[in-house]
Amino acid sequence: MKKGYLYIVLATFFFSTMEIALKLSAGSFNAIQLTFLRFFIGGAVLIPLALRETKQKKTVFRPGDFAFFVLTGFICVVVSMILFQLGIVYSLASVAAVLFSCNSVFVVLFAFLLLSEHIYKHTVLSIVVSIAGMMVIIDPLHMKGSALGVILSLGAAITFALYNVVGRTRSDRFGGITLTCISFLFGCAEMLLLIAVSHIPAVALWCRGAGLPMFSAVPILAGIGRGSLPGLIYVGIFVTGLGYTFYFLAMENTSAATASLVFYIKPVLAPVFSLFILGEAITGRMAAGIALIIVGSLIAFIPGIRLKKGNDLKEDLREIETEFEAETDETTMKP
Repeated sequence: MKKGYLYIVLATFFFSTMEIALKLSAGSFNAIQLTFLRFFIGGAVLIPLALRETKQKKTVFRPGDFAFFVLTGFICVVVSMILFQLGIVYSLASVAAVLFSCNSVFVVLFAFLLLSEHIYKHTVLSIVVSIAGMMVIIDPLHMKGSALGVILSLGAAITFALYNVVGRTRSDRFGGITLTCISFLFGCAEMLLLIAVSHIPAVALWCRGAGLPMFSAVPILAGIGRGSLPGLIYVGIFVTGLGYTFYFLAMENTSAATASLVFYIKPVLAPVFSLFILGEAITGRMAAGIALIIVGSLIAFIPGIRLKKGNDLKEDLREIETEFEAETDETTMKP
């Protein structure tokens, strides 16, 4: 258990520095290129753990799984993470971090719509309070230059939540690490196709004319040098690779509910790191919004643990009753 909490601390640190590292690296790389490189590196780091998990679960891959990973890779890497990277480019790293951490709010909604999961009263209250926190941070009545970054960051949170819910449909069979690893690598393969298309002269010209120069002739290795390599290594190996590794190890050694503390602490730590490293001020509005989001998260987190404990207790009682009935039947059958 102690080891599990160490994994939570490490995952929280890496995830809380993610937006800062990406903001610092954005000047050296094309946004699409950086997304591709970090998930390719991160996916490669997860391969040994994914192979171990596949062996333990004795997973057998079926033909239909190919289309599933194409879908999860597209939603997660191609759509969500590109929106996330662009959100960081066009807004403050602290704002992008806080808004992206709200993906759990949208997970509940998608789980209700797609998986017919029950929504409890405390969950609804959590969503309302969290959305209020987002609105305080966004300040929609006074949005100016940062509006695009906010919209992109929210789009990233929504699509990442969709990826999580879609992934749940087969996560029990594959395991979380395997699902994440393969989705990352499939997403990178899809990005390679898009990067290749971006080099077609007509496409590149259209992207530049449409005001989307970062989608035009996207490079792959350009910009990698002595000055930019440390940042790329950090976001690829440590943030994306080890960050997700420690997160899944935390779930293995504690529980999914306890490991989710990572995303409840991140909205607090990320703005603090942004203040000290990037000099991004924590305004009163930002502090108020963060406070609301934390309260909203706790409203969902604490009763959720109680419900899980209650369900686990019911399952234990059922097992005891089943064993007792089996023993009773054996005793009755003896002459």
